[in-house]
Amino acid sequence: MQRAQRGGWNLVAVDLDIDLSSPHGELFATMATGMALWERRMIGDRTKSALAARRAAGVRLGRPPVLPHPVVTRIVAEHKAGSSMEAIARNFNADGIPTAHGGRQWWGSTVAQVLRSAHARA
Repeated sequence: MQRAQRGGWNLVAVDLDIDLSSPHGELFATMATGMALWERRMIGDRTKSALAARRAAGVRLGRPPVLPHPVVTRIVAEHKAGSSMEAIARNFNADGIPTAHGGRQWWGSTVAQVLRSAHARA
């Protein structure tokens, strides 16, 4: 609406019969924009509260882990022993260990994500 005013052109909501160049139309548009912002914030707050309640009730949120526990344990152990994520990925590739979804190529970033997930679950 401000861009239209600065540019010297007008917006007209034809389906609502509102002319945004008039004071009444500008008031309506300002109120509608404010209400939309309020509604978006309220939805966000309700979503956060609902997710927090589910977490507090012990419900696991998100996709369940698919990587076998022994693989996660090995990644954590190798990392604790001082191996870099790239070195762990090379070891897994050399040993032919498939990724979580059956892929053949491990990457340091994949190992890092497994470590982040393992630490978050701990």
